[in-house]
Amino acid sequence: MKRILDCRASDFLTFNRQDLIESIRKSEGRTILAEVIPTVQPLYPEVTNAELARAFGADMILLNLLDVFHPYIKGLESHALFGDLPGEEVSDHPILELKRLTGVPIGVNLEPVDFSEKSPDMDEVKQGRLASLEAFQKVSELGIDFVCLTGNPNTGVTNEAIEQAIIRARQQFAGVIIAGKMHQAGVGNVLDQDAYVRFAEAGADIILVPAPGTIPGVREDEFYQLAQTIKEAGSLVLAAIGTSQEGADEQTIREIGLSAKRGGADIVHIGDAGHSGIAVPENIQALSIAIRGRRHTYIRMAASVNR
Repeated sequence: MKRILDCRASDFLTFNRQDLIESIRKSEGRTILAEVIPTVQPLYPEVTNAELARAFGADMILLNLLDVFHPYIKGLESHALFGDLPGEEVSDHPILELKRLTGVPIGVNLEPVDFSEKSPDMDEVKQGRLASLEAFQKVSELGIDFVCLTGNPNTGVTNEAIEQAIIRARQQFAGVIIAGKMHQAGVGNVLDQDAYVRFAEAGADIILVPAPGTIPGVREDEFYQLAQTIKEAGSLVLAAIGTSQEGADEQTIREIGLSAKRGGADIVHIGDAGHSGIAVPENIQALSIAIRGRRHTYIRMAASVNR
């Protein structure tokens, strides 16, 4: 199995769940996952935010706030891949078209809201964003490669609800499952070691943990201990920059990325709040160069989707 560093679009077309996991594992902490919001006006209207993130070095793209029952990606052209088929437009196959344009694995956030924790300050989450059996069935139909079970701010996502969502996902979804919290998301403890172990035991392939320095109290030594516990439980570790620091200066991003790598992260995530639904593109590039150098960064940036 190739390292994800060495994979091109044609490799990803043949990947199954275990292939993607093993390719990440073999890359030894040098995988970049960029989160974008596909439903807002892209930073530059001529291209999707996903294409821009990939162009600056992302190996994987995570779509946030996507309604899987009504998937819409702003910036896709209606005459693209499926436009020449009778009665078919790109709007009928948005994920497949996005995969064709970016040439990398595409995932989606689904939110395990705990409705027993309902409070007046909680945001309402659309059905197409909830971590339900129907949503997991739908993402399989759409061609999604991985799901991330986590919560946006004020959505009432709890660790208990995440654990139950992992079990549902494993029943209905054949792809990679990421689970955890980037920040408080309204309810519960973000740094719950016992919960991380339960997530792994329930079937999560990758556990999401806030990167050192992204939320108060997450130091590198604490992150390291959590990462070791997660790996002993059989899962990979994703370090998340999900507290709007994706809009910070490049030096801050480099420091967080290196700290996450020293702490044992297999994937470093960068969130969607730097600009209009995307990290500052230069920060994606700076993160990539920091944890794997110019060689692998420039190759990912330059490699054609026709390879």
